Amino acid sequence: MNLYENLVRKADESIGLFHRELIALNDDIAEHPEIGGAEFRTAGVMTQLLKNKGYAVEYPYAGVETAYRAVYGENRHKYKIALMAEYDALPEIGHGCGHCLSGSISILAGLALKNLQDDLDADIHIIGTPDEETDGGKPKMIRGGGFDGYDIAMMIRLYNRNQLYTKTMAIDTFTHYFHGKAAHASAAPWEGCNAFNAAQLFFHGMDMLRQHVKPEIQMHGLIRNPGEAPNIVPEEVSVELYTRGFDRPYLNEVNGKIDDCARGAAIATQTKWEKKATAEVFDSMKLIPFGNEMLKEVYEELGIPLNGNPDLLFGSSDCGNVSRICPTFQPTLQVVEPDVPIHTREFAEAMKTERAHKALFTGAEIISRQVIKVFSDEMNIRKLKKAFEEAEG
Repeated sequence: MNLYENLVRKADESIGLFHRELIALNDDIAEHPEIGGAEFRTAGVMTQLLKNKGYAVEYPYAGVETAYRAVYGENRHKYKIALMAEYDALPEIGHGCGHCLSGSISILAGLALKNLQDDLDADIHIIGTPDEETDGGKPKMIRGGGFDGYDIAMMIRLYNRNQLYTKTMAIDTFTHYFHGKAAHASAAPWEGCNAFNAAQLFFHGMDMLRQHVKPEIQMHGLIRNPGEAPNIVPEEVSVELYTRGFDRPYLNEVNGKIDDCARGAAIATQTKWEKKATAEVFDSMKLIPFGNEMLKEVYEELGIPLNGNPDLLFGSSDCGNVSRICPTFQPTLQVVEPDVPIHTREFAEAMKTERAHKALFTGAEIISRQVIKVFSDEMNIRKLKKAFEEAEG
């Protein structure tokens, strides 16, 4: 039995030892969903479990109120590994993206690896990363130094397919405000400036712009507060807008053109325009082919069929921001049938099934094997670092 096989055997034994306890954690979080930025109860039960297992817990962490970091042992090894645990839910739906299970998987993997830190010469930290769905917790944590010095970061995404990676896009979220002047729409409309008309022209401008940007660019938005009554010229109207793309510099360029559309709409309607960022900036995922090849070996070892198409769009994730700092992996694990989409009540209801409980075990196996595969071989560590430096994006 070689070193890799020996360490995998030890990790698997620990996964079996802690599996039932983490099933209970997952089910508890699933039953008490909390939206992004308000995960106080969830962070509390997670950190208490980790304290009970001998971890030193920093909570809050990196300037984010519901984030945490759990460290086991003396924290003195050559390498640093971040196992990211997500745990925010969706409004009204609950854990329709499976973060209760994903976060529990990362903790189970951390528990499985905590006694292998000397063998791997790596400090293996569990980092609680809240608010992925709403505002983006990871970019805030990055600004607070929460991912400084890590050699690798990893988590599992729950999905309706098994994939080595997800093709995520950079995203910017802005609200555009048009300030007009109210007037009676029949008696004296010439006294007013129509903010709703400005919003309409803004959308028309963006529709015309679509023809002249690369096909990868997405623009989707809606008009908030379009007016008070038909007989009042709308005075204050806002447009909530998302823009997405794979290339961050090009997306920034397109955002400038969109601003020109808004500015022109305001000039044409004699209104005033301003915009404000309404969420964190998400970057696209930086993919590491060498690391994904190792991950493919892990899936093959575990007999997990790769039945998804990772090149199909997967929306956006703040893991992309982490992937700009260190090699980052977020493979998917199937937990529902292919016709059950994420962000649905049906997906949320699946998080406490026997299939989800089995996925908890399997997900921890994936993470632990990938970590062992990389850090039990100095050559793999060097190759991964080189591949990260050379990767596009």
